[in-house]
Amino acid sequence: MNQSPAADPQAGAAVKAADRAHVFHSWSAQGLIDPLAVAGAEGSYFWDYDGNRYLDFTSGLVFTNIGYQHPTVVAAIQQQAATLATFAPAFAVEPRSEAARLIAERTPGDLDKIFFTNGGAEAVENAVRMARLHTGRPKVLSAYRSYHGATGTAINVTGDPRRWPSDSGSAGTVRFWGPFPYRSPFHSATEAEECERALRHLEDTVAFEGPGTIAAIVLETVPGTAGIMVPPPGYLSGVREICDRYGIVFVLDEVMTGFGRTGTWFAAEHFDVVPDLLTFAKGVNSGYVPLGGVAISAEIAATFDQRPYPGGLTYSGHPLACAAAVATIRVMEEESIVERAAWLGEQVLGPGLRDLAERHPSVGEVRGLGAFWALDLVRDRATREPLVPYNASGQDNAPMAAFAAACKAEGLWPFVNMNRTHVVPPCTLTEEEAKEGLTALDRALSVADTFTTG
Repeated sequence: MNQSPAADPQAGAAVKAADRAHVFHSWSAQGLIDPLAVAGAEGSYFWDYDGNRYLDFTSGLVFTNIGYQHPTVVAAIQQQAATLATFAPAFAVEPRSEAARLIAERTPGDLDKIFFTNGGAEAVENAVRMARLHTGRPKVLSAYRSYHGATGTAINVTGDPRRWPSDSGSAGTVRFWGPFPYRSPFHSATEAEECERALRHLEDTVAFEGPGTIAAIVLETVPGTAGIMVPPPGYLSGVREICDRYGIVFVLDEVMTGFGRTGTWFAAEHFDVVPDLLTFAKGVNSGYVPLGGVAISAEIAATFDQRPYPGGLTYSGHPLACAAAVATIRVMEEESIVERAAWLGEQVLGPGLRDLAERHPSVGEVRGLGAFWALDLVRDRATREPLVPYNASGQDNAPMAAFAAACKAEGLWPFVNMNRTHVVPPCTLTEEEAKEGLTALDRALSVADTFTTG
């Protein structure tokens, strides 16, 4: 494992003790977790107080698109703090106006109005509210394999098991199956079949729910936490056509895929589709200060020209967050980071991960774009049985836990979810760092291989 010069075990013990005494962690049984005490981070790496350095293949939670501690963005935050650290959202302030302008210039189509939130869940929450108010309809359709956030509406729109403990059947959400050729719910043999059958299923769902009751269809452009499943050609344009035919608002969730992650500013560009509302967060300022938002089409924005929009946040468009966004977008332009993410996917990560799949029987499929990849781990390639059961925990999850431990022992911090490991490093990852990570993955996959049966 790589060593960092920041070793200070006594300080680390104090940080850990305070955390365990007072911090309540998300998505966790508090008595069963052991959070790593982090001493610092820079670029693609972070390190603990014992001096262990890790190559971060998670980008935090898929948000440090420009890496940790980029000096230009840090300086912009410092300068903004010295100039105007905060101000209420009802006023026009320079960093908020400039951030909105720069974001609107990069969103597809006519999504030229920006409503700022503090993160992605609030962005989805407000996008759904806008759609319901614009259409006067109550229902929202979303996919089973999805994650849209943990606020009241966003968690009900979510498809994955994190929804279950907070699911309220009266939330007005109806779920459907999106396309996933590797584990097709439609028994398709080709991508073309999967696209056609998935669209037919969606249109049947719309018909049986009643088109006049449906306000919005909400989709992640490329589902993230659920498995980085790139939709087959024609699917998103087909959803756009269904929405247009029935007057349904098309919402694309680009919280994870936006701002260079897939090798374009927004993943919608890969599919030549323009939604009515687009949600963003994470990469907009590399997570340096919490920020999210909704990019709004001209038609939906016009709904609220003379009618107040009934929603807002105390810190909407916070000056520090917006200054960080302005600096991040400029850095991405100046350093060609979007193009770099595309190059990483095409020339380094994609080929490297496919090579690993050739040599490891635990790898069932490699999927992804840009700096956004997943390895689907299996017990048996022929049957495609997942390495662990759906939503496994405890002993059932032992193979994935062993794989994750092997990664960390190699100095690689992995993103592990269910039977998958996601490869989602900073978009600034160098070729040398990528090869270091692929080598660590190679060794850790040998551990996963020991659990295969076919």
